[in-house]
Amino acid sequence: MRRSSLFLLLLALLIPLHPVRAQQARVHRDARLEQKLAVLASEVDGDVGIYVHNLRTGVTAELDADSIFPTASMIKVPILVTLYDAIAQGKVDLHAPVVYTDSLHYPGADILGSFRDSATIAPTQLIMLMLTMSDNTASLWLQSMAGTGVAINAWLEGHGFEHTRMNSRTPGRQGDWEKYGWGQTTPREMARLVTMIREGKAVSEAASEEMYRGLTRSFWNGEALSQLPPWVQAASKQGAVDAARGEVVLVNAPSGDYVFCVTTRNLADTTWAAGNQGFVLLRKVSALLWKTFEPRHPWVPDPGAAALKPSEE
Repeated sequence: MRRSSLFLLLLALLIPLHPVRAQQARVHRDARLEQKLAVLASEVDGDVGIYVHNLRTGVTAELDADSIFPTASMIKVPILVTLYDAIAQGKVDLHAPVVYTDSLHYPGADILGSFRDSATIAPTQLIMLMLTMSDNTASLWLQSMAGTGVAINAWLEGHGFEHTRMNSRTPGRQGDWEKYGWGQTTPREMARLVTMIREGKAVSEAASEEMYRGLTRSFWNGEALSQLPPWVQAASKQGAVDAARGEVVLVNAPSGDYVFCVTTRNLADTTWAAGNQGFVLLRKVSALLWKTFEPRHPWVPDPGAAALKPSEE
């Protein structure tokens, strides 16, 4: 009996803990941080969802983190991942020029909309436009190249994303499109997707590295990114429509990476000025998290710099 017990004990010590369970064992919620986030959310006339995870310490904070919210342009992250999956399968040649036609143009201020009919452009440049400028024409084109919303949703479902879905131009999702717009997600799932890319687990390590590089080059730095030192790298994607503002950010902070996603819906304030309640929330959450995870860092944002930074429209 004693030998059997000793054998089982040694076996338990030798067998590594399941990766998922090991990660769950390290994660612990910070009630004090959640209270501070709740105060910020209470200042917004609308629905707010927030998820925070410090990847080094395991600290998390949640506020309605599993409710479904509109993605707006954050849906471009699933487009990106599924596109690279199509590249890995040989369905898309990343470097073969594609032909632009006027029928591809999505009304708005997109850079790609100024192209002449029959002009050519490389998919790598389309990816740059989608991630850096959030160009909708480029994004919808890449959505089609990735296999349409059908392929994007299949990838998401196959990788355990229960709620994140592409709605626009996707068969069977008309009702979801009417409710959420282009796409839908939860704060937890969108943060998880960017974390997968950071950890080299989306498609492949090489593809994840290229996707991560692209996500660190956003032109739209007026909200969450404005509350981080400019020399600290952060991967991000913003999304905004009249009644919703959202942003997902993974910060490569000096003391360790942390990721957060802020989503909103049903905003009473539908203005597009920097003082919009949704935009203000994004800045305040980002500032709070930076101070929480980097309390000794001397950098503080210059209030006058806000007027120089663009917000996604």
